Amino acid sequence: MSDHLERPIEGPTGNALFGSDIVAETLRALDIPYIALNPGASYRGLHDSIVNHLGNKAPQMLLCLHEETAVAICQGYAKVTGKPLAACVHSNVGLFHATMAIFNAWCDRMPVLVLGATGPVDAPRRRPWIDWIHTARDQGAIVRPYTKWDDQPASAEAARESLLRANWMARTAPMGPVYVNLDAGMQEAPLDQPLPPIDPARFMPAVTSAVPEDQVTQALAMLRNARNPVILMGRVSRDEIAWEQRLALAEGLNARVITDLKVGASFPTDHPLHAGAPATFVVPDAAAVLTAADVILSLDWVDLGGTLRSVGSAPSAKVIQVSLDHHLHNGWSMDHQALPPVDLFIAADPDIAVAALLKSAPLAAELPPVAPPAVSFAAGPIGVPVLGEALRHACGERVVSLLHLPISWNGATWPFRHPLDFIGSDGGGGIGAGPGISVGAALALRGSGRLPVSICGDGDFMMGVTALWTAVHYRIPLLLIVANNRSFFNDELHQERVARMRNRPVENRWIGQRIDDPAIDMAKLAEGQGAVGFGPVEDAASLTDIFEKAIAVVEAGGVAVVDVRVTPGYAAATTAALMGTDRG
Repeated sequence: MSDHLERPIEGPTGNALFGSDIVAETLRALDIPYIALNPGASYRGLHDSIVNHLGNKAPQMLLCLHEETAVAICQGYAKVTGKPLAACVHSNVGLFHATMAIFNAWCDRMPVLVLGATGPVDAPRRRPWIDWIHTARDQGAIVRPYTKWDDQPASAEAARESLLRANWMARTAPMGPVYVNLDAGMQEAPLDQPLPPIDPARFMPAVTSAVPEDQVTQALAMLRNARNPVILMGRVSRDEIAWEQRLALAEGLNARVITDLKVGASFPTDHPLHAGAPATFVVPDAAAVLTAADVILSLDWVDLGGTLRSVGSAPSAKVIQVSLDHHLHNGWSMDHQALPPVDLFIAADPDIAVAALLKSAPLAAELPPVAPPAVSFAAGPIGVPVLGEALRHACGERVVSLLHLPISWNGATWPFRHPLDFIGSDGGGGIGAGPGISVGAALALRGSGRLPVSICGDGDFMMGVTALWTAVHYRIPLLLIVANNRSFFNDELHQERVARMRNRPVENRWIGQRIDDPAIDMAKLAEGQGAVGFGPVEDAASLTDIFEKAIAVVEAGGVAVVDVRVTPGYAAATTAALMGTDRG
């Protein structure tokens, strides 16, 4: 990004320091490289400090066209790196805009440092009308149920400490977003004297939860004595060493492995021990393996209780749960999911627990992955599985990171062999997150040699489309494909289910759902923001050629969007899950 850095004109040196200068300096000291924002007067002091005090470097601003995009970019960046960026949102109104993205990051357990502003808290300092409606008595209450911590510091010194604490808490497992609300009056007040220097590293102690030796012994005894051990690979890191350790543990125990698409790649999906294909809901092959299991090791699996219930209300298998997630559970959000039966609970980070188990577990040689079959594409309508196969064929031997996938994705289409091959879902099911998360992840991957590819549904794309402008403006290469079925198809299935329950015409399920007449030209929307648009593509035979052209745009440093008109439909397991439950 150095070739496109928005460089400010240098001003005079030796000017007075202001409260917001301390905030900006603290962000730099915390090694926050970027701050994604949509401008607002409530933090005009901080905006000035980043530009004119820091020179718009470390952190550098990423201008976004919506606060939800700003936070989503931070979430995407964290999904790749495990580290937080900062997002700045304007007063109560900007925070309202950002709430969906903050909830996504919360459910995804991703660290994001959200900075807000209010005020001035001191009423005589407020401008007429506008400052009054943008001042709230307890602004943090808007997001308190789905953030790890929030604060409203009243001085520059307090703001520095607040940022140190917020960054530390966001990055400590279980990770999550935090919110610091900066009083406009504090930001704009001059300092009587500089603050004494501090070493930020001393305020960022590493917090690790070691596995007690007796629990390691007990877990290994259960797993070694099992005839059919199964490992549920859940929320784990993108660390390559941790990936190899999970592989070694599964092979050493000869344990079957199940993964899903709610979280990032955690195990080679074409490995002989992997059961079924990764999916949002448990596929039949994985369900059969889980039903036959006598010991189940859950590595912070998302919705362990619901997964076990889906294959039997009272599983006979012994269950080992490794998780720290209970530290975030509260009475407001039900994101803690169903309460699972657990026979041995290990309160530790899954990566640490796997390393501890591996010290005593037997090892086996790594088994080779399965080679991909040759594919060809006949002319005709395009289903999402065909889209995936054509994309994989066009990518060839390139190292690809899938940054976002639609509900209709078939996990058997594309094997994952590296922790960055897929970075997981949006977390909270918030439609519109896909483009912003993809831009943030592509930013983190820039220069890595990996091709960043995102596949979004048309509804998701339309709600978050303005994230493309930020990618183009800041030269963030990205290939985004719209799986465009011209419908909010998930809700068509819900309407069909209701109609069947009430003995009413299922043929009416499309009303209020279809995005058609006129059909939206996704490629033109992309072109309007400076991206290169392709499509709409309606013939499967032309997919590979168009994907290759789009990839060339990305490899030249650009942003390419391909509008693919796909036939509506989900994988069988997804359709069954949606049609077979009232829970949505």
